[in-house]
Amino acid sequence: MTMPYYVAPEQAMKDKADFARKGIARGRSAVVLTFDDGVLLCAENPSTTLRKLAEIYDRIAFAGVGKFNEFDQLRIAGIRHADLKGYSYSREDVDARSLANQYAQILGQIFTHEMKPMEVEIVVAEIGDEPSRDQLFHIRYDGTVIDETRFIVIGGDSESIAGRLSASYQPLSSLDEALRIAVQALGGPDRVLIPDELEVAYLSRSNGRRAFRRLDDDRVQQALSAIPAEQATEGGGSTPAV
Repeated sequence: MTMPYYVAPEQAMKDKADFARKGIARGRSAVVLTFDDGVLLCAENPSTTLRKLAEIYDRIAFAGVGKFNEFDQLRIAGIRHADLKGYSYSREDVDARSLANQYAQILGQIFTHEMKPMEVEIVVAEIGDEPSRDQLFHIRYDGTVIDETRFIVIGGDSESIAGRLSASYQPLSSLDEALRIAVQALGGPDRVLIPDELEVAYLSRSNGRRAFRRLDDDRVQQALSAIPAEQATEGGGSTPAV
């Protein structure tokens, strides 16, 4: 009788984690951060049809990186879960925390029991009635859930981008200021990203029940070209009388 091939559980988990991390690192990054009126989602994505950012429910958004077919399956599953819960109970019962837990169970189950883990990282974001009630959840390939209050970076060179973002992040910035901060962090010192290379969306408390909106290339270019007020006033005032 042939003996089954044995791999230590610790080694099997390590191999799966390394495999998933390598797949995710090959993808382009996405940034999710809070600003004064809600939550901004910004991803490096040259495609005009394959979306990394999406609406899940009234005040809930989704961002994913890694293998498109895998995180898109999760997006669809999240929409179905939210719609069913909102229809069965009430729309107010649908929240980002329960959705993040649902995603964590799916990813954790696949990571533990399947041969190949999902090569994805996702973010679930929800806006509250005030900035202190905004919620950001980072769900990793193995089902680990991390809640954040300021920003989340997923995919690609996330550590370097997070370092740049932590140095420039302003919690109560406007939408345009938050977008400039996100794009500068994504591009880094050696690259300048243009609107065609970006996918941008946001959740805003002033948008009513359906809080999710996308920004087109013209609106992104307008925000990136704008001069911050503090820079415009430096050296630009009238010459004092002698």
